[in-house]
Amino acid sequence: MIEYRYDTQLLIEGKNLDEDAIYTYFVDNFAGDCLLAVGDEELVKIHYHTNEPWKVLEYCASLGEIYDIVVEDMDRQARGLQG
Repeated sequence: MIEYRYDTQLLIEGKNLDEDAIYTYFVDNFAGDCLLAVGDEELVKIHYHTNEPWKVLEYCASLGEIYDIVVEDMDRQARGLQG
């Protein structure tokens, strides 16, 4: 069984984004693994495995415009189903 079911990926476009602060917020507030938060002050790419992708989306939307959102169910994928 997969501990964190949803592979959540998105881009955040905004102003004065701080990838280190975003990374720290994730670690402190969301259960998950495989976190990537990379970019610059105007664009940050997020990749995260979690069981609560809606919380990730809500937080990221508070930082700027979010787009290229992908939430894939890795449990379904592991069972050979469309994720």
